[in-house]
Amino acid sequence: MNRILSLTALSLALAGAGFTTQSAEAASRRVVKTDGQGNASVVSAAAVKGPNGGSAVRAGKTSVAADGSAQHESGIRARSAKGSLQSSGTSSRDAAGNVTQVRSSTITSAATGDTMKASSAYSKDTGVTRNASCYNASGASIACPTRP
Repeated sequence: MNRILSLTALSLALAGAGFTTQSAEAASRRVVKTDGQGNASVVSAAAVKGPNGGSAVRAGKTSVAADGSAQHESGIRARSAKGSLQSSGTSSRDAAGNVTQVRSSTITSAATGDTMKASSAYSKDTGVTRNASCYNASGASIACPTRP
């Protein structure tokens, strides 16, 4: 599931940065390690450059232990003429299946210099929590855009 979310985040970031699959250059790498005792880890990275100077890089690591616990961390940076995105997060599952997740993102408009700093978290005890703060180019607090 985390892999799907990371790929979705990457796809959305690239689409928002003006990339198209027909004209972008991309490279990726994936390394899988196992120890023969039920423990495994995957490290992956990808980079893409769009035709108009936009670029994005993503890296992630997922580890699964023999007891069923798992850890995942990933981050992405994207930049284009429209602005920039930086996002990173972690998620974990303990051996009993309890999941916690945290993600922080910063998005900046190249046109205005306005920045949104957003975070989200999940745990079974608190559910999903989200926070967002927005600032103009001078650093003064402004109202965040509303969702359509």
